[in-house]
Amino acid sequence: MVTAWWRTGNAVLILALLAGCGATPAAIVPAPGVSRAASCGTVRIAVNPWSGYAADVAVVAYLLRQELGCTVVTRDLTEDASWQGLARGDLDVILENWGHDDLKKRYIDDQRVAVELGLTGNRGVIGWYVPPWLAAAHPDITDWRNLNRYAELFRTPASGRRGQFLAGDPSFVTNDAALIRNLKLDYTVVYAGSEDALIATFRRAELEKKPLIGYFYAPQWLLSEIGLVHVPLPRYTPGCDSDPKKVACDYQPYDLDKIARKAFAESGSPAAEVIKRFSWTNEDQNAVARDLTVGKQTPDQAARRWLDANRPVWQEWLPR
Repeated sequence: MVTAWWRTGNAVLILALLAGCGATPAAIVPAPGVSRAASCGTVRIAVNPWSGYAADVAVVAYLLRQELGCTVVTRDLTEDASWQGLARGDLDVILENWGHDDLKKRYIDDQRVAVELGLTGNRGVIGWYVPPWLAAAHPDITDWRNLNRYAELFRTPASGRRGQFLAGDPSFVTNDAALIRNLKLDYTVVYAGSEDALIATFRRAELEKKPLIGYFYAPQWLLSEIGLVHVPLPRYTPGCDSDPKKVACDYQPYDLDKIARKAFAESGSPAAEVIKRFSWTNEDQNAVARDLTVGKQTPDQAARRWLDANRPVWQEWLPR
């Protein structure tokens, strides 16, 4: 993405995935006629820094371990570093990819070390948002052409004489600085530092009626709690963001997909088949992500809760 969360929560979840903290739930009973496939071996999964991705990992890793007997190793990486891991051969799969046509060209088309492994089923939407109270108090603030009139309202010590535009994790791939420059807006990007901090700031802004404008995205569990209001920018058209220095349009909507190391995808591993078939909705992902972050559940607990409630869905992912 984008991206992001919970730096603290991120560390906890990654350690939990690596160490399997907490009691190990009982194995899921396979669907009738479904048997454990050939030896799975070790599957190495990138973990990018946002809670929706952690939800993907929790569910997929649980199934691979419980259904196929795989050893799952996770690595906490940025998006760019994840692609580099595929190229080096020390990583097998990225479970949630947000676009990155440049990386697809480099690693899929040119170097031929990675392949697309199907859609996740999630629709990714990135954009600029304000808290609901602010949109209600100033209805015209959701027209980007009026944002300079409100720049003073958003000033903070971190932004100086300009309005503050709040971004999330610095590792997220965003267009915000270029958009501010090219749309001639009197704002400056200030980083919250993580998805967790971004969420906390939007929550506080709504609760305490503080002015805030910033970067956000769906799927994200917070949107089921607070109806952040989108500020549409000039309409996205294919190619309008091809030059990062000149971009002056809104973000592209993404059909999120999975990327695998080519040798892993073609190995015949049953894990590759499960990951290829893995597909769910934004609502599914948000439910697991909320259990991980707000509910403080372990990855296995959150995965098991969703799996128990959605047996017909995940059984379709298993090898035939």
